[in-house]
Amino acid sequence: MASREAIGWLLQDSRIWQAGRASAAMAAELPTGWPGLDQALGGGWPLGQLTELLVEAHGTGEFTLLLPALRRLVARTPDAGTAAGQVMLVAPPYIPYAPALAGAGLDPVRFLVVRSKQEVDTLWAMEQALRSRSCAVVAGWADTAGKTSLRRLQLAAEPGNTWVLLFRAARLRRTPSPAPLRIHFMRECATGPARLHVLKRRGGPPAVAVADIG
Repeated sequence: MASREAIGWLLQDSRIWQAGRASAAMAAELPTGWPGLDQALGGGWPLGQLTELLVEAHGTGEFTLLLPALRRLVARTPDAGTAAGQVMLVAPPYIPYAPALAGAGLDPVRFLVVRSKQEVDTLWAMEQALRSRSCAVVAGWADTAGKTSLRRLQLAAEPGNTWVLLFRAARLRRTPSPAPLRIHFMRECATGPARLHVLKRRGGPPAVAVADIG
């Protein structure tokens, strides 16, 4: 009987995949602001889980995709064990333009930019921020992260409700990763819609979504 109860508790863990279950329960979901993407993700961006966003080129609109969710988090009220509105960007390819952030309804004061010379430092800074639970969002840019580093980020993300994103090159989309959510972001032109291939997500099959990010 005790073993059955133990198995029952294990099956309630959202990290354990079960055949036939359409979607696994998540600690929290954050609406993306794009209905098609919400549907493809089974509700929204997962909090407390590592999300990989694989891009063909930086500056093609991938940050615009995040703006609706960022506005929600920056404005939220803090609860136990979480921080309100602090956004940490680690080694971004471009420094955020403060007037553009303000125009998008985001307070530039909420943004903390961390520069690093090596990707190992980028991953270390992200992990420390996650473990401290001092930020609502932790986003980093690192292409050469190995499985061990990615697993460390995932483990650091699980105890809290931080939204953690890692931007990587699209060429890595066929490389195995422990990240629960992996999305290939594609955009054919600067003003056209973005096509998002959900390559992997916890508790659901791959999917495709289109976001008219303008």
